[in-house]
Amino acid sequence: MNIKEAKQQIKNAIIAYSTKDEFGNAMIPVSKQRPVFLVGAPGIGKTAIMEQIAQELDIALVSYSMTHHTRQSALGLPFIVDKKYGDEKYRVSEYTMSEIIASIYDAMESTHKDSGILFLDEINCISETLAPSMLQFLQYKTFGRHQVPEGWIVVTAGNPPEYNNSVKEFDIAMWDRLKKIEVEADYEIWKEFAVNTNVHPVVTSYLSIKSNNFYSISTTVDGKSFVTARGWDDLSQMIILYEMNNIEVDYNLIAQYIQDEMIAKDFAHYYQLFHKYQADYKVDSIIDGTSTEDIKLRAKNAKFDERLSLISLIMSQLDDTISKTVELEDSIRKAMGEIKQIQSTSNTKEDYIQNITAKTVELKAELNEKESGNALSSEYQAEVYRAIALLNTIVEALKLDDRQESPANLVKGALQKALTELKKEDETAQNALNHTFEFFEEVFAEGQEMLILVTEMTINKGISKYIYSHGCKKYYEHNKQLLFEDKQNELMEKIDAINLLEIGD
Repeated sequence: MNIKEAKQQIKNAIIAYSTKDEFGNAMIPVSKQRPVFLVGAPGIGKTAIMEQIAQELDIALVSYSMTHHTRQSALGLPFIVDKKYGDEKYRVSEYTMSEIIASIYDAMESTHKDSGILFLDEINCISETLAPSMLQFLQYKTFGRHQVPEGWIVVTAGNPPEYNNSVKEFDIAMWDRLKKIEVEADYEIWKEFAVNTNVHPVVTSYLSIKSNNFYSISTTVDGKSFVTARGWDDLSQMIILYEMNNIEVDYNLIAQYIQDEMIAKDFAHYYQLFHKYQADYKVDSIIDGTSTEDIKLRAKNAKFDERLSLISLIMSQLDDTISKTVELEDSIRKAMGEIKQIQSTSNTKEDYIQNITAKTVELKAELNEKESGNALSSEYQAEVYRAIALLNTIVEALKLDDRQESPANLVKGALQKALTELKKEDETAQNALNHTFEFFEEVFAEGQEMLILVTEMTINKGISKYIYSHGCKKYYEHNKQLLFEDKQNELMEKIDAINLLEIGD
């Protein structure tokens, strides 16, 4: 199955294992809760989906690679205690708490969450001395005398033997204690992740054209040649940083991440071509509705590969434009929610300053808790930081006021200023969407390019969230040929229907 299907299977298992009877006991006893064993090639996204699951279920995550663990570190170190059996006294060996189990308790304390995921990666690479204990752990969830705390679910992972020389084949006794899920590389599934984590459009554009180059591992006379999802993701981050700092992106950089000479050279060539398209098509003019007839004619006569590159460029620019609106809206909504909570206890200017400042401290503490439990998404982190920035702006406005104006009016005025800015961003976003559709209607009519555009908008969380909240007539017109009911239902559950633009009127 693909990584998205595997993620859902793991979520389902966690929900099932966490289900309790009327007496508060797990309906599947701990000894019968088979840990999931996620097996797939390196760099496919196994660790990434564990972080996503923890964030989505709002539980903690403790992650360990088992390759470096010895029997002592996993089970604990021995020490001598005196015990009495009958009339005789004996010196007996006991063990300190396992480093792994101790980490769970540390996570529970720092995150204030009683439930979570213990993710043990590369369990099929454990040392020979640890193998017998691992068999016991998989069934009874104990390392030495210490058990995984109630409410914590065990998930494991590993690479197939052809990808890792350290892999040891499990026997039937081991397999019979695991829920095995085999994962295969799938570019279309990875693309959903890539689009929503700001992977550079040159990467997604290239792989949309040459999806066979997404994942490849082969043996040549010179050794292993490979390309992985992790490699593309890491390369994307470096390309973004190189471009920010005006550093040339060339084959020498690309080959450090794409360790297949043929694919690395091909992508290096495409990178140059992609930036040529960016300059030639003047994508900004398409978004703002001022593109020339020459640009439209070139797009109409372009080969399909070039059209795909153009779509990626347009989507990247559109995403940047609409993201500003979505991010500002989320931060204002968050800040307004926090202000609403303190209004009843804030009468004077000093009250507002003290209470708002306390709220920012509380929000930062919440982020720290989530981060320590590996349950903090980058999207939520950014939303909270922007809300804190707005709250700090309100505090500064209160401090600088020398007209003795009502503090409630000062707060309202600061929020109104932010809402006015939001209205401008919303107008820009709406125009960008309409101009994009107008360009595609004129150049591509109802061809497959329009279908690709609407599909790209739908899988982009920021754009689809904006369209659902604010509407886009042309999107819905062209979307009729696509069946996206499930996607829209999912958005309805996640999106607060409050329209901040109406609040500001």
